[in-house]
Amino acid sequence: MAGSRGTRPAATERQARLARLGLRNDDDLVLHLPLRYLDLTRVVPIAQARTGDEVQVEGVIRRQEITGRGRRVLSAELEDDSGRIALRLFNFYPSQLRQLAVGQRVRAFGPVRAGLFGAEMTHPTLKPAGGPAALPARLTPVYPAAAGISQALLRAEIAAALARIDWPEPLPGPLRERLGLMPLREALRLLHEPPPAVSRASLDDRSHPAWRTLILDELLAQQLSLREARERRAALRVDPLPDAARAEALLARLPFRLTGAQQRVRAEIAADLARDRPMNRLLQGDVGSGKTVVAALAALQAVGSGRQVALMAPTEILAEQHHRKLSGWLDDSLARVAWLSGSMKEADKRAVRAAVAAGEVDLLIGTHALIQESVAFARLGLAIVDEQHRFGVAQRSRLLQKGRDVHALLTTATPIPRTLALALHGELDSSILDERPRPMRVATRLVTGKGGKQVEAELVASLERGGRLFWIVPRVGADDEPTEDLSASAGKPAKGALERQARLLASPLARFGIELVHGRLDPEQRDAALLRFKSGATRVLVATTVVEVGLDVPDADLLVIEGADQLGLAQL
Repeated sequence: MAGSRGTRPAATERQARLARLGLRNDDDLVLHLPLRYLDLTRVVPIAQARTGDEVQVEGVIRRQEITGRGRRVLSAELEDDSGRIALRLFNFYPSQLRQLAVGQRVRAFGPVRAGLFGAEMTHPTLKPAGGPAALPARLTPVYPAAAGISQALLRAEIAAALARIDWPEPLPGPLRERLGLMPLREALRLLHEPPPAVSRASLDDRSHPAWRTLILDELLAQQLSLREARERRAALRVDPLPDAARAEALLARLPFRLTGAQQRVRAEIAADLARDRPMNRLLQGDVGSGKTVVAALAALQAVGSGRQVALMAPTEILAEQHHRKLSGWLDDSLARVAWLSGSMKEADKRAVRAAVAAGEVDLLIGTHALIQESVAFARLGLAIVDEQHRFGVAQRSRLLQKGRDVHALLTTATPIPRTLALALHGELDSSILDERPRPMRVATRLVTGKGGKQVEAELVASLERGGRLFWIVPRVGADDEPTEDLSASAGKPAKGALERQARLLASPLARFGIELVHGRLDPEQRDAALLRFKSGATRVLVATTVVEVGLDVPDADLLVIEGADQLGLAQL
């Protein structure tokens, strides 16, 4: 989208605060769109304020009272000609105490709820209403904000930016009219300053033509950017990496045959590497579909052609898993493999970095440590990013910038529908592993609250036979009351990880050892718990979806998903 850059000096405190929200110029400001709207254009008689409505009322304070000792509550009674409503504030300020003094005329805005003695508002927005205070002519937008950035500041800055921008129309007029859209500047102005007659419902559900105009414009800009990126990349020229002899040598050594899908995808990647333009390919495949061996074959083709390979994984345990598996497949005659992680001793890290810089390492496996400035490759030719959606664009770019003419292979176990993949990753070629090396029959059952005891007995029996158990919960904290058995009662929210671990520790499963993993743990604690589970030191892992990246635990044969309806299909 063409725009007026209009960048203002960033030295002032105000601009520094706006920059924390990513608002550095006029384009940023006008595209900082409202979350919702407040209707402050009218005052509703108190008698007409219904429970659940968000309204503005005006009247005189007839009574004021402070109750409570530790947590004080300021209560006031607001009256107009039609009735009365209670206003309640917790942990109030002295200014609010003065504002709600008996006899003061105020306006209060907020949701109405049913109190013990009638309608009330809790923590309403308050304004003095003495004299003929003008009501705003338009709905009031509420923007995403941050500490130190008031709504008033955002509204003023965005209004000023709206007056300055001079964007060209991205669509021809006839096409825009045929699609039922608005001119872009008109759409932006309506979204930031909607008149009171506009349908609030269409603004809230984003079905209004102004929202549809912005949505289409964003999609158009994204697709043009993706096309430009693809054309830019296609114009680049790199050294081909055609030597597949080492890859063929690995295939001859492997104790298994590639599936048809692996052979097809391997051929696609090999052809990419042999061309004189950089590969930029997304490899999709479910856990167990064989992405690792395909990546290893690609790595060996790069190594055989005289280049180094970097394999970056999002967690240390996943990187260590790749290192262990690839080291078992590859000896020094195929590739010299090393790994680098933040938890290594500094002397060991220095030794690995020196070997990589000297060209004495062919394949370097690691976490975010690979993109640190201290890591320098002698001749990086292929970057493999595992679970690529766990990394930001900037992180992936930093890895590619570690070399000249670097090919990119991104992998993911998260299924992406074809249309969504084209929308999100249109600059990537895509390969899909849609076949498993070993077809698996997985028995899936839906268990309600009454089946908890039977499930518990089955889990104990399986663990006694040497199995492992993943128990997945949708969140860390617990929101419901304890139930009598291991599964959540029907109709109640699923338990959080903390409560579920506590309940399992009091169950017959406790003797198998129970680990807890969630996103609030330090990475070191999380990796240590996962290693204990993988090694068999503990046999039960209670976790949130933080473990959804492809952990390789061959002995795990049980998976309990609590509150499965609260997870997305891709996560499941």
